[in-house]
Amino acid sequence: MKNIVIIGCGSGIGLATAKELHKTHQVLGISRTKTSEIDNLNIQFYEKNILTDSLEDITFPEKIDGLVYAPGSINLKPFNRLTEEDFRNDFEINVLGAVKIIQKLLSNLKKSDNASIVLFSSVAAKTGMPFHASIATSKAAIEGLTKSLAAELAAQKIRVNAIAPSLTDTPLASQLLSSEERREASAKRHPLQKIGQPEEIAKMVVFLLSESGSWITGQTIGIDGGIGSLKI
Repeated sequence: MKNIVIIGCGSGIGLATAKELHKTHQVLGISRTKTSEIDNLNIQFYEKNILTDSLEDITFPEKIDGLVYAPGSINLKPFNRLTEEDFRNDFEINVLGAVKIIQKLLSNLKKSDNASIVLFSSVAAKTGMPFHASIATSKAAIEGLTKSLAAELAAQKIRVNAIAPSLTDTPLASQLLSSEERREASAKRHPLQKIGQPEEIAKMVVFLLSESGSWITGQTIGIDGGIGSLKI
């Protein structure tokens, strides 16, 4: 049974991943929010903010086979309304939080025979979209981090990959999907005419953590309804 650590397991894709894994793996989850759904899962849970709270009281497994960093942000504004603080906050949530937990758990990951780190980018990192300057900047940094770490850690048999979703039906995107009209318009922007579901993304996370994904590293995998590569 593998030991998996999920950061941001309180909702959305992180929660969907915990639901996929908790029956067959030892899962340790950290999130700043706790929902009733977490109580129904067989996981070791800590309610903490990865950026500001100490993690010293958490007993992590000596060997960690998988690390998923799922926190994110959706900060959509015209460029002239974005502040330095907006850019800083998005970078801290999306990039520095990942750096912090990877550095902390790197020695644990090295003890696994086939460890896997899964990070999250966004379709906006490679596809120019208006009002996405701040989030696209931080997610592009995640893609750079993914490739650099994958190269550096390959000798230790630690794989590093990222997933780049488009709009997914999570609490983080609730304002963008707050009415049927908005949901329909968002779906129509995608070639497959639908909005992503967190369970769809979670299944790719599970694949990248598994032995089936053992020859995949340094990749950013788009799960985006086709919007990142197709024009229809």
